[in-house]
Amino acid sequence: MRDSRSPSVDTAEGPDTPPPPVRRPRGSTLRPVHLLLGTAALAVLLLVSVLTGAAELGWQRVLAEIGAQLTGGVSPLSEREAAILWQLRVPRVVLAVLVGGALAISGAAFQGVFRNPLADPYLLGAAAGAGLSVTVVVTAIPQVNLGTTGIAQVAAFLGALGGVGLTWLIGRSAGSDTATLVLAGVAVGAFLTAAQTFVQQLRVESLQRVYMWILGRLSTTGWNEVLTVLPALCLAVVVLCACGRLLDLLGTGDEEAAALGVRPGRVRALVLVAASLATASAVSVAGLIGFVGLVVPHLVRLALGGSYRVIVPVSLLFGGAFLVGADMLARTVMAPAELPIGVITAFTGAPFFALLLHTSRRR
Repeated sequence: MRDSRSPSVDTAEGPDTPPPPVRRPRGSTLRPVHLLLGTAALAVLLLVSVLTGAAELGWQRVLAEIGAQLTGGVSPLSEREAAILWQLRVPRVVLAVLVGGALAISGAAFQGVFRNPLADPYLLGAAAGAGLSVTVVVTAIPQVNLGTTGIAQVAAFLGALGGVGLTWLIGRSAGSDTATLVLAGVAVGAFLTAAQTFVQQLRVESLQRVYMWILGRLSTTGWNEVLTVLPALCLAVVVLCACGRLLDLLGTGDEEAAALGVRPGRVRALVLVAASLATASAVSVAGLIGFVGLVVPHLVRLALGGSYRVIVPVSLLFGGAFLVGADMLARTVMAPAELPIGVITAFTGAPFFALLLHTSRRR
């Protein structure tokens, strides 16, 4: 008869046995060099973009003007030239940083929640909701200005949040897994897009204006658009950066995350709300700019590893840099004409993303 005090290989683990350690993804530590590289890339593109524009101010004079503003010296620019620089060009560049950062950090968050590098900020119906809302406004109020902060921007913001909210309600009513939520997003997006098409047919003359908005644009009349995006983006950055470790734990699976004290449902809801808020703010002032939230986080993941403690903050910096560069191309490629920035991001982002997929597959 076996002694009950002797150890047994098939004895179950006791309640006090600690959970197995979680394998940390490659590049799970955010290092100063990561932020330094992103900040350097952003700073270089910011400077080049500020020095470039349709109005020829002269790069030496622009640098002298910036120095004069910093030191209190005499401005080399006329009053009109200074207004072009500080009320048109600089706000537009800053807006590109905020919109690009918002889309990139939202894309990183969506990819973490759904554990899919192909997820983007428009996955749950934000684009379709915003497009329908703007189309309704343009159809109902033909004289509305889509280029400045006003009713169209408010409609786009609420429409984007409404599309995501509708997807969430349908997805939660059908199940609690992420696959159901994605399918709900596809259904909601298709329905809202069909509704948008129907509304457009009621006033065909609005098609061109809506189409230009859908292609994306960065137009400013001062700092109003910047102030529109800034609060939501700041809130989203704080929440999403704080949730980086939780996103890493979600990547191990819901059961493993729950064993480590994480509530997957609550984490997903918090992350999606923050990311959707940033996306809605970006869409409200810039229209539907594609590929930023898809390409930038994927590139950061390939370069620095799979930890969202690194991907989220670094994507914020490189997303801003990416859109600043795209906007600079949009303003200069066919100058004095200007291309929609969504065309530039699609032209550069789609082939680049295809190359990334090819190289990652070969690895």
